[in-house]
Amino acid sequence: MAITAQMVKELREATGAGMMDAKKALTEVDGDMEAAVDWLRTKGLAKAAKKADRVAAEGLIGVAVNDGRGVAIEINSETDFVAKNADFQDMVRDITNVALQTGEDLEVLKATHLNGKPVEQVLTDAIARIGENMTLRRMHVLEGDTVVSYVHSAAAEGMGKIGVLVAVKGPKDKAQEIGKQFAMHIAATSPLALSEAQLDPAVLERELQVQTQKALEENATSAKPKPDQVIHNNIIPGRMKKFLSENTLLGQQFVINPDLTVEQAAKDAGVEITGYARVMVGEGIEKKEEDFAAEVAKTRGA
Repeated sequence: MAITAQMVKELREATGAGMMDAKKALTEVDGDMEAAVDWLRTKGLAKAAKKADRVAAEGLIGVAVNDGRGVAIEINSETDFVAKNADFQDMVRDITNVALQTGEDLEVLKATHLNGKPVEQVLTDAIARIGENMTLRRMHVLEGDTVVSYVHSAAAEGMGKIGVLVAVKGPKDKAQEIGKQFAMHIAATSPLALSEAQLDPAVLERELQVQTQKALEENATSAKPKPDQVIHNNIIPGRMKKFLSENTLLGQQFVINPDLTVEQAAKDAGVEITGYARVMVGEGIEKKEEDFAAEVAKTRGA
């Protein structure tokens, strides 16, 4: 019997199994949906699927660099306890190294083989083995003359809560040395973009509207109102300049030497920052808050 994409989709939705696992199950049982569910259960894959609705907002960022190419991936777990598990950490390290060899497509990474199995299946097997939902959520690739990595709150070498990659152009030794300092700076300050030119225009427009409205309201209630041209030609541009200096990497004060901007520190070192990536565990994931007493009652079957 021909296995269609719709059949695979239905089995995935019913069990939460990975695409390749669902297709293999249907192939093994000649398209019988119920038998395919049972096949997945016997392999421990349906057990993993039952955990798929749990929020996985903890985990680790894995980073790796090789020959001008760096990668940062996020693999989530439900609890920080699992993130400290040696089995989980080994998996993060292995998948990060695989990611270093693939392109920038997360789906390609999931389909790439690791120890004879697709990465997606390796993750599914770990869910069944460790007993928590896990997700391979994000992947960032950065290329440049020299790419430097840094991990903040490291759980093990090359993995932690925050992973940073920085691409630096210039003499290699100097780029490596100050690149590490730039990476630490980025981990601490979380800039929105490298420069004003790379900042999302929607973010700039929204900030301009906020600062304009704020300046006009303050002026309207001031005991000594300023002329409109002062508001629009001086005050608002001044506030936007401050916003850019606080939120663009090159405009920020360098944490290692606050007397310099990051841009000036790079120039003084004879290098140029050409790109960066900062990835933090759980960014943008809405964590489910639950009453502790209710959680205890749940575990007791109440």
